[in-house]
Amino acid sequence: MAPRSRKSLLLGSALVAAGLLLGAGGAAAQKKGGTLIYANVSGVGTLDPHVAANVVEAEVIHQIHEALVEMGGTYNATPMLASKVEISPDAQHFTFTLRHGVKFQNGREMTSADVLATMQRYKRVSPNSALFADVASMDTPDPYTFVINLNHPNALFVEAMKTPTYPLSIIPAEQKDKPAREVENIGTGPYEVAEWLKDDHITLRRFEGYTPDETAKGPDGYAGRKTAYLDTVRYNFVPEANARIAALQAGDADFISLVPPDQIKRIEAQPGLKVMTVTPFCQQEFVLHSQNAPTDNVLIRQAINAVVDVDDIVTASGQIADRNPSLMFKTSPYHPGDAASQWYDMKNPDKAKALLKQAGYSGQKIVLETNSNYTYMHDAILVLAEEMKAVGMNAEVKMTDWTTNANDMGKGTGGWNVSTTGFCSGPLLGPQQWRPLLIGFPQIKNDAILDDAYKSLFASADLGKRKSDWLTIEKRMLDQAYMIKVADLADVRAYNSNKVANLTPYYTERFWDVWLK
Repeated sequence: MAPRSRKSLLLGSALVAAGLLLGAGGAAAQKKGGTLIYANVSGVGTLDPHVAANVVEAEVIHQIHEALVEMGGTYNATPMLASKVEISPDAQHFTFTLRHGVKFQNGREMTSADVLATMQRYKRVSPNSALFADVASMDTPDPYTFVINLNHPNALFVEAMKTPTYPLSIIPAEQKDKPAREVENIGTGPYEVAEWLKDDHITLRRFEGYTPDETAKGPDGYAGRKTAYLDTVRYNFVPEANARIAALQAGDADFISLVPPDQIKRIEAQPGLKVMTVTPFCQQEFVLHSQNAPTDNVLIRQAINAVVDVDDIVTASGQIADRNPSLMFKTSPYHPGDAASQWYDMKNPDKAKALLKQAGYSGQKIVLETNSNYTYMHDAILVLAEEMKAVGMNAEVKMTDWTTNANDMGKGTGGWNVSTTGFCSGPLLGPQQWRPLLIGFPQIKNDAILDDAYKSLFASADLGKRKSDWLTIEKRMLDQAYMIKVADLADVRAYNSNKVANLTPYYTERFWDVWLK
C-alpha cells in the first residue's frame, strides 16, 4: 500500500520485535544456488512499477527494478542508480549523477535518456503523477547527468522520490510510450522475470548481468550493494492462511506471508520454523469513495464514521493491533498527538441517525467491497456492514479477490462505496508519501483545503511549518470522512531457518543477500 518523513525509528522497533534478524542462519556460509519458495497471500496484478501501489506487487517489483534514489535501511532517501544527488540552495534544482555501466536486463546500458523517458512516462500514467506537477523542465546534459528544475522550492522532492509505492523505477527509453500496465518487465535489479503464470505463481531468476553498487558497504534497505545468491525465487499464490502454514510445515514453502497471530504458536512448535514480526507495519483504514453516490455526500460518509467501533473490528479481524487515531504512526514526527481523537472510535449510532436524516438518506444501497485473500479486511467489512445496518443503512457486502479489490480502490472502479486496506508506506514515510494514496484511493477531486495545505507543506523547509500543514491535511481527511482510521497493524511472517539464511525484517522481504544453507 504501504511507507514518514521520519527516518529512523520504525526499522529499529521492527528488528527488536522480530528478535531474530538472521534467525539461525546468520553464521551460515554464503553460497549461490537453489530455489527459495515463497507462499504469498495473493497473485500479482501488475509489474508496471509506475502504477503499482500494493505490497504484494511492490515486493516483487523491488527485486526487478531500481530507482535513482531508494528507501534506505532507516527509511531515508538513499542514492541507488544515482551515485550522487545535488540539491540547489533554493531547493528548485536537483542534479542526479548516474552510476556508470549499469545494465538493464536486456543487456543495454542505462543512461540519462532512459531516466528522462521514465520520468515522462511516469508523469503521464502514474496515479502519483502529481509529484511532477511543479516540474519546469528536465535536462540531460550528458549520458550520466539528469537534472530536474522546479517552478517553486520543494524541500521534500527527493524524499518523495524514494516512494516504494508507485516507485520511480527506471525503465528502458523504448518503453516510454507504453500504456499503463503494458511495459515489458525490464529493470536493472538483481532478479529478472523468468515465468509469470497469473493467479498461480511468478518465478524470478538471478540477473547474471546485474551491476551492483560497489561503493556501498552492503545492502541498505532497497539500496546499497546487492548480491543475488539464489538461482530463483518462486512466489506461489496461496490465499488460505492454513494452506500457507501447511506448506511451510511440510517443506513445500521456505517463507510465508501474513501469518494469523493465533497461528504463531503452531508454527513455533515445529523445530526450525521461525516467526518474524514487523511492527508497526501498516495502518488499517476504511476508504470511502467520494465520487460514487451515496458516499459522494459528506454527511453519509460522516454517518458511517459515527458507527465505527474499533474494538469490535479489531477483535473480529484477529490482528496484532494498536489503537491510534492518527494517519501517522506514533513514532513519526508528524504524529499530532490527540488532535485526531474526535473522529476516532465514535461508536455513536444516535449521531449517525441524525446525520443520515440531515442527508435525506432514504435507503440507497451502500456497497462495501472486500476480498477473500486478507481475512482481516473482509472480517472488518462484515462488522462495519452490521454496524451500518443497525442504524438503517442499506449495506451490501461485495466479495472479490485481492487483485480486483486493490485495482478497484486504486482506480475508483467496481461500483463500491466503502472498502478497506492496509496502508504501509504513507504513515511510515510521511506526508509526501501519503499524498497519492490519500487523494487517489477516496477519489478526491478539487478539495482546495487539501491542495493548498500540500502546496504549503512541500514549499516549506521548516519542519514545524510542515507539521502544521500536515495537521490541516489530517483533520480535513478525517472530518470529511474520506478515510476512517481503524488501527496500526503488525505484519507476521514465517520461514524455515534450517534452510534459509540472512532474512531480515523490512517493509517488504528482499531476497538479495539471502541464501540457502
